[in-house]
Amino acid sequence: MKTTNTCQWTVGTYLAQRLKDAGVRHYFALPGDYNLVLLDQLLMHRDLQMISCCNELNAGYAADGYARATGGPSAAVVTFSVGGLSMINAVAGAYAEDLPLIAISGGPNTNSEAEWEYLHHTLGKVDYSYQREMYSRITAETVIIHHPSLAPAAIDRAIDTAMLRRKPVYIEIAANVANAPTSAPIPRGFARRATSDPDSLNAATKHVAEFLNAAERPVLIAGSKIRAANARIALRDLAQSCSYGLATMPDAKGIVSEAHENFMGIYWGPVSTPGCSEIIDTSDALLFAGPQFTDYTTTGHQLGFEKSRAIFCHPASIQLGETCYSNVHMNDLFEALVGQLKPNDGALKAYRRVSSPKHIPQPGKAKTPLSIRQLFTRIQKLLDRKSTLLVETGDSWFNGMELSLPEDAQFEIQMQYGSIGWSVGATLGYALGKDKGRLISCIGDGSFQLTAQEISTMIRYQVDPIIFLINNGGYTIEVEIHDGPYNKIKNWNYAQLVEVFSAGEGDAWGCKVSTEEELDKAIKEAKSRKGLCLIEVIIDRNDCNVNLLRWGNQVARNNGRANRSM
Repeated sequence: MKTTNTCQWTVGTYLAQRLKDAGVRHYFALPGDYNLVLLDQLLMHRDLQMISCCNELNAGYAADGYARATGGPSAAVVTFSVGGLSMINAVAGAYAEDLPLIAISGGPNTNSEAEWEYLHHTLGKVDYSYQREMYSRITAETVIIHHPSLAPAAIDRAIDTAMLRRKPVYIEIAANVANAPTSAPIPRGFARRATSDPDSLNAATKHVAEFLNAAERPVLIAGSKIRAANARIALRDLAQSCSYGLATMPDAKGIVSEAHENFMGIYWGPVSTPGCSEIIDTSDALLFAGPQFTDYTTTGHQLGFEKSRAIFCHPASIQLGETCYSNVHMNDLFEALVGQLKPNDGALKAYRRVSSPKHIPQPGKAKTPLSIRQLFTRIQKLLDRKSTLLVETGDSWFNGMELSLPEDAQFEIQMQYGSIGWSVGATLGYALGKDKGRLISCIGDGSFQLTAQEISTMIRYQVDPIIFLINNGGYTIEVEIHDGPYNKIKNWNYAQLVEVFSAGEGDAWGCKVSTEEELDKAIKEAKSRKGLCLIEVIIDRNDCNVNLLRWGNQVARNNGRANRSM
């Protein structure tokens, strides 16, 4: 790509080309006077599309969803301070969830600090490094570009870091540098993979294989760090070769195929798939692949396995007993273990003896008021190989966990960071980034109210998710952890917002349903439409998944432990 009417590359057009080289097709942006020239430069690239969001937080959430859909980097462009600090929560979430989000901000003129200028949008002090300092805690690399000749190396290094570490990075470009001439981008790639130390890898492979081959009922449990390690394919091949019983932690649902013949379900302590935790907690050998043992993923730290019987595979290290193998990458270990592990389905046979088939409720009469179980029974029927199900923090987590994903279907959840409101922006980004099928999002009314504006952006750019907006009058997940009047919200006519945001344009459609008959008609209509469909589902405030009640009680108990220092 070359800039209009000239062969000269600028800092901004260089950045645009590098985003394309890394696999970005869309970037999410909001204008402000510190980034306007930069946006002009980015718009010159014909292979990149700017997606104009309603606010910076939502732009960050959209970039989060885009990275999930594409498996590669995403980008969001904001102005300095009032924009960058607004987006910071979304970038923190991407850091927690191991997503390579490139946060790009315009910056003050390079002369402003040296000339002791007080600037608008800032903290009222002549100190303009604070945004970078804040982002340094939630990114893997931060760079401020004040000289055009240094821009290429800094931009390349930041994008390379994002791809290699699967973490966000921060790039700030001064307002008067964005259109300054710089080097042409030399062809290069960014999709690199770290390699293991050969000696450590060989030692780890031998030790792990000996440990697992001596077991009677070994189990393989997938965790969310598999995404950061790019080890999904290697894990699939290992599971196929060893025949072990296979389970996932809740934040990793969808990472391994639930259609796999050895799949046992979700390992989530007291709210696990029936029979799954009993087998895992009594197994004599466990291989955890990328686990995150938080209070949420363990139901208030209620997992019952013994650490002495477990191997913990992290993205770049392996822990077995007291021995740590550093610089051993998960991907390499799994590839090395294929053929080294004796096939063993002992745990799987035990699971099949204690498991029971799922109970799927039968439809009620046409006028039967909707229940949350009936809603998710219908969502189960909607899923196919090309589907992605995205669930917001709340009751949708627990109902989504009980659904069976068809082969190749995807599942997205933000369990580590758990920022309510994430799903609306993430739905926009994911819908733009996906290359197949239709996105189905389950969003509670409380979460929706935080970020509802981005429905407007979905209509503007003609994305086509089906959104089930669950209207039960408040923050149900918070109710079950600790209730109070702050968990109740003002009701909206959610379905009518589609008309408000459309303003006579686009193909979006919305409706409100409160009975099974109305829901069935709405789903049939949504399947026939090409644009965004928002189905507002009226659910009783006290109707929630029983596992949310169990989980909420344990998390509340963990939160409420007495202060030992008192």
